[in-house]
Amino acid sequence: MTDLHLPALSLVALVGVSGSGKSTFAARAFEPHEVLSSDACRALVSGDENDQSATRDAFDVLGYIAGKRLDRGLLTVVDATSLTKDARAQIVTLARQHDVLPVAIVLDVGEKLAIDRNRERPDRQFGDGVVRRHQAQLRRSLKGLGREGFRVVHVLRSQVEVDAARIVRDPLRSDLRDQHGPFDIVGDVHGCLPELLELLDLLGYQVTRGATGRAVDAQHPQGRRVVFVGDLVDRGPDSVGVLRLAMGMHAAGHALAVPGNHEAKLVRALRGRDVKVSHGLETTLEQLAAEPEEFRTEVLEWCDGLVAHLQLDAGRLVVAHAGLKEAYHGRASGRVRSFALYGDTTGETDEYGLPVRYPWATEYRGAALVVYGHTPTTELEWVNNTICLDTGAVFGGALSALRYPEKESVQVPARATYYEPARPLGPARAASGEERLDDELRLDDVLGRRHVETAHMGRIAIPEQSAAGALEVMSRFALHPREVPYLPPTMSPVATSTRDGYLEHPAQAFSQYAAWGVREVVCEEKHMGSRAVVYLRADGGSIYTRTGRAFLPAPLTTQLLDRLRAAVDKAGLFDEVGSDWLLLDAELLPWSLKADGLLREQYAAVGAAGRLALPAAVDVLEAAAQRGLDVADLTTRLRDQAQDVAAYDEAWRRYAWPTDGLEGVHVAPFQVLAAQGATFEDRDHLWHLGIADRLADADPGLVRRTRRLVVDTRDDDRVAEGIAWWQALVDAGGEGMVVKPLANCVRGTKGLVQPGLKVRGPEYLRIIYGPGYLRPANLARLRERNLSRKRSAALREYALGLESLRRLVAGEPLWRVHEPVFAVLALESEPVDLRL
Repeated sequence: MTDLHLPALSLVALVGVSGSGKSTFAARAFEPHEVLSSDACRALVSGDENDQSATRDAFDVLGYIAGKRLDRGLLTVVDATSLTKDARAQIVTLARQHDVLPVAIVLDVGEKLAIDRNRERPDRQFGDGVVRRHQAQLRRSLKGLGREGFRVVHVLRSQVEVDAARIVRDPLRSDLRDQHGPFDIVGDVHGCLPELLELLDLLGYQVTRGATGRAVDAQHPQGRRVVFVGDLVDRGPDSVGVLRLAMGMHAAGHALAVPGNHEAKLVRALRGRDVKVSHGLETTLEQLAAEPEEFRTEVLEWCDGLVAHLQLDAGRLVVAHAGLKEAYHGRASGRVRSFALYGDTTGETDEYGLPVRYPWATEYRGAALVVYGHTPTTELEWVNNTICLDTGAVFGGALSALRYPEKESVQVPARATYYEPARPLGPARAASGEERLDDELRLDDVLGRRHVETAHMGRIAIPEQSAAGALEVMSRFALHPREVPYLPPTMSPVATSTRDGYLEHPAQAFSQYAAWGVREVVCEEKHMGSRAVVYLRADGGSIYTRTGRAFLPAPLTTQLLDRLRAAVDKAGLFDEVGSDWLLLDAELLPWSLKADGLLREQYAAVGAAGRLALPAAVDVLEAAAQRGLDVADLTTRLRDQAQDVAAYDEAWRRYAWPTDGLEGVHVAPFQVLAAQGATFEDRDHLWHLGIADRLADADPGLVRRTRRLVVDTRDDDRVAEGIAWWQALVDAGGEGMVVKPLANCVRGTKGLVQPGLKVRGPEYLRIIYGPGYLRPANLARLRERNLSRKRSAALREYALGLESLRRLVAGEPLWRVHEPVFAVLALESEPVDLRL
């Protein structure tokens, strides 16, 4: 086999005459969904793949589909003749528009073989002259494909070579997502070797010196590596020393590096290009002139070989000299390289005659942390999920590093002002553009179709119409976003049961988790309260619903939070987690505390109407029967309905009782969501429930315990015990239970596993589905319910909730924390059966 190497993300043009075997080769070498055929697109738009009059429309369709695939980061193959320069130019342009590399694979199997193949196909009876003309075009094209913009060109000159060809997909040179660090990312050095050595020492690196005493390597005893953000050279006292050390560390595997604009200019100068020798380049060239020619060659090759940006740690970290907006991460094109080296400008100049940088960081919304330099500032500051490490060491400022993943900064002050800046250094906010306060929220943060990046589920789409509905709720009814740092996800019910008299049953929950590979689950009693989030802070806090609304009037909220805070303090929880604030997931009881209006206007009204009307109707029918009328079936049906209504009325009343202030109010916490600097989804549920028990011990009048049972889903006896436990709960009037993976946040082979499945009891479901839902005809219809939308929403909202907690404890600005919170609320407006 002959390996044909091509970038893993690229736009591949198959070039060849009609009959050269492009489609056959594509079917063998690529996945079916990767290949876009011009013939197939002709058939789509005209019904005939040989209708040449439809070619323009066909290529419009092909280009649109290819663009969508490339936007999603998918390799795409164009199966067309691509024999004219104009046709190939369209492919190169399309690749550049989507910042991927264009690749050409030429199938040159010979004119005779192509003619013979076309003669054998009844749909290709266009004569031998077409193939001969195609072959002539191919011959003229071969030498110029590289000049046309194709970054990789493979030419297969016979059918034997075509048969032996095997596609090998190479990651882009920027794709180091399999390298996870830890890293120490160093800002612009600009020849400040003394400061660099001091910084490396502070970071714990051990410097190795060569025979002349010069630093040639530095290694960390714990395996950490340096990542240089570029601009190693120019202006400072020893650019050669910095290069020697950085190149040595890179060669030894102790460092990575991206080029800066100063390295790019140095490369051009060393190649003899016409460059303006200024801004410190003259100093570097003078220093290099004193070095051997061999070293200058090594510098040229090393600087020229650096890739403009790096993706690291599964894509969670991006390093580029001037930064990189999200659309360019993992892409390769001239404009991506230009942005990474030079950034973007507004087209204006400031009072010093320097270009005004476009504030890309203020608009950044990506999940990846972007670390960069290029624009010197007086201080380090996070702007969204980005940080600039150029703190002007060469201008008398400091040399800075960021420890990753710790996100801790380390700095050493400059020993001198080696070079006067063209303009005074300013703070990071001024450098990054328009100032945005940490708690500033903007309408354009949430309007329109949006995507939210999450650590647990990648990018989650928020439809425009869903965002509009959430905006009304959040702006009119909810608490201020600073009081709502998290919204809990909806919870999916268990799969529908086929057992007589049951719509939901625990057996389905246990079997489902076993199928997902979860062996141990915990069954938690449902209290039939209202889902509540408790945000306890030293300066107050909030307790709110799943839509961010306050449960109670402000004075009563304050009393409730004060008691809960006292219980947490008494239980020693603040000290245990090292925090003065806590976020708890809980249920607030009674249900009537939040749903009093619903109870009065719906449940009580239905029960009262049924209790009044049905007995009277039965009396009338019984009188009619005494007069000899045959009303037995109708009488039986109404008596059954009366029994159903009585059971319905009794069911909802279990969850409503009067309260006076906090008298009669109970909180049942079941999970500690977050505290200062930590989230707790990695702690098993028994840990969380143990914390809840301690709070109940501290204030038994307010905090209610949650009963629980651990079940092994592969042990029939334990499963039977779990079913019996649930049956006892519901027989005693309880709502039912929630079954959760004991380990808490769990990933299976297909991603996140449902965080919980609710299994509601037959009598509680009577409230949800109506008094007579268990009648055979009604139950048969209800068993056709579709859970896929509910389960999808539950998983997406769960991932968004975890993301908001992650951002909260990381100290990110309010608008960043609010983004996934708002997204949860938006998903709640999607069309899902509310009874689920």
